[in-house]
Amino acid sequence: MSKILKITGLEKTYTSGNKQLTVLHDITFDVEKGQTFSIVGPSGSGKTTLLGLCAGLDQPNAGTVELCGQDLNNLNEDQRAQLRNKEVGFIFQNFQLLPTLTALENVSVPLELQGSKAATTKSLALLEKVGLGDRVHHYPSQLSGGEQQRVALARAFANSPSILFADEPTGNLDEETGEKVIQLLLDLNTENGTTLVIITHDLELANRTQQILKLKGGKIVTNEPTSVL
Repeated sequence: MSKILKITGLEKTYTSGNKQLTVLHDITFDVEKGQTFSIVGPSGSGKTTLLGLCAGLDQPNAGTVELCGQDLNNLNEDQRAQLRNKEVGFIFQNFQLLPTLTALENVSVPLELQGSKAATTKSLALLEKVGLGDRVHHYPSQLSGGEQQRVALARAFANSPSILFADEPTGNLDEETGEKVIQLLLDLNTENGTTLVIITHDLELANRTQQILKLKGGKIVTNEPTSVL
């Protein structure tokens, strides 16, 4: 398999007063195309910072990120944004839906940014697939947390991303709703052949992916395959 994400010697440091705070130290790992990969660790271990660097939302102090064959250090901000729009999907813990847009309009956004003429048709099909065919004209405030996350799932897959980053995708959901969302996420991932990188503190969820990378104090503790085939 080819590597869709390659992280080498990644360092991230912030200035706090007169002190330098190292959030990530010498992070190196690969994610294969089509793989399901989880990054776990306690709060403050650097998980979300690492996700931002992997997706080119932030830049490291040292090291390289190669995403979909592109060295992000060689791209400017606009070029990184173009790469994300074409190749990357996101799912966030707090859903990040636009409150003034309906479910259908939220899912259509990435397609419209690509200039797709089939944005509405594809968005409707995705909402049907996640069980929200009767909620397409509802606004986020009219949807439950689980429904909002399913809209976010549909939006994440709308542009047929090569890689999808999910940051604590069940963090704001109850156990039963979270289980349904995770199963839907894994099913859509398999169906679309998308690489999936999940940031989570939930080891039960992590064990349903093919590889687990554990962080602690900004350093890699382990990086091992699971029993998932």
